[in-house]
Amino acid sequence: MEIAERTEGTAVVVSLNGRLDGVTGPDLEASIGAIVERGDVRVVLDCERMEYVSSAGLRVLLISARKCQQGGGKLALASLKPECRSVLEMSGFLSIIDCHESSEAALAAVA
Repeated sequence: MEIAERTEGTAVVVSLNGRLDGVTGPDLEASIGAIVERGDVRVVLDCERMEYVSSAGLRVLLISARKCQQGGGKLALASLKPECRSVLEMSGFLSIIDCHESSEAALAAVA
């Protein structure tokens, strides 16, 4: 998985490209941890190029959302592909983590 970040106003947009699973999850968890540690607690995960999410990937999303919340911020997902959105729906994660159709909408939600 490729992970890229950029700052948009008061939030950080993290773009994900590839699979979020047990192999790549620790990299994303470390990236989000570093972002939160430096004080950026408003995070948008741009999932437009995320192809797959496993149960291990869901765990990383939950941990990342909690880190942001504990810092007084929020994590939101943007641009999920239908297959990934279905996994999050079935697991009940969409009631825990906000999901938006676009990065712009997610940025507005975490601002």
